[in-house]
Amino acid sequence: MALQGMFRPRTVDEALELLAQDPEARLLAGGATLVAMINARVVAPAALVHLAGIRELHGISTLSDGRVRIGAFTRHRDTAACALALGSGTVVRDAASQIANATVRNMGTIGGSISFADPGLDYPPALVAARASVEIASRSGRRTLPAREFFVDWYTTARQDDEIVTAVLLPAPDGGTGLYVKHARVAGDYATASVAIARDGAGRLRVAVGSCGPTPIADDEVDVMLSADASAAAVARAGERLRSLADPLDDVRGTSEYRRMLIPRLLARACRQIHARGAA
Repeated sequence: MALQGMFRPRTVDEALELLAQDPEARLLAGGATLVAMINARVVAPAALVHLAGIRELHGISTLSDGRVRIGAFTRHRDTAACALALGSGTVVRDAASQIANATVRNMGTIGGSISFADPGLDYPPALVAARASVEIASRSGRRTLPAREFFVDWYTTARQDDEIVTAVLLPAPDGGTGLYVKHARVAGDYATASVAIARDGAGRLRVAVGSCGPTPIADDEVDVMLSADASAAAVARAGERLRSLADPLDDVRGTSEYRRMLIPRLLARACRQIHARGAA
């Protein structure tokens, strides 16, 4: 199907109306993924709704309750440099800094990235570990979902075709910290496996594993285990549990067994680094 037009709404409501008028239209944010898919003829949208002109979707700000709002059209480079993403939210900033290369970080957006929901992307596990939320708009109103519920399957999110991701919400800075570690074939590649870890001000740890299943792997039992015991033995037990929960695929970046093997090793590295930060 030939592309019938490029629409440039000025508000979220205008964009939602365009989607309602043409269910075959696709949302265009930074274009890092969608344009490549169009060029490869993987998708052939009837029309594109370009979100660049919607002011509400740009920028990072602090809300009245202390949470940090990252507009969906915020570029990866700006998320990586965000001075407001502190505490547990540091893991999201850290993940953004490791996305692909400078060209992609200058072009890609956080909303477009998470809406694509590739399990190998860097944001999903970081958002889950940070206990971030995703704000979604529809013609009937707005809703907010925990990131853990937003990612539902391979390349599938809870966002419906007539909805738009408008922002990512990070918890208010809590005196903690976070970091993101990944293993990739070469610098800038998708993760073969990754671990995002966040520690709140009370010392509680939250972990999410990326690229080892359809959605980030997070487990409350692992979080309790690591929060109570920082020993190498406890980290090893947590790593084996996460490994047992993994459901990775074989692909050019590694076999499923190789990915499972990486999980305990990446977790151990992440735990060492985050405890070192605490000691510092």
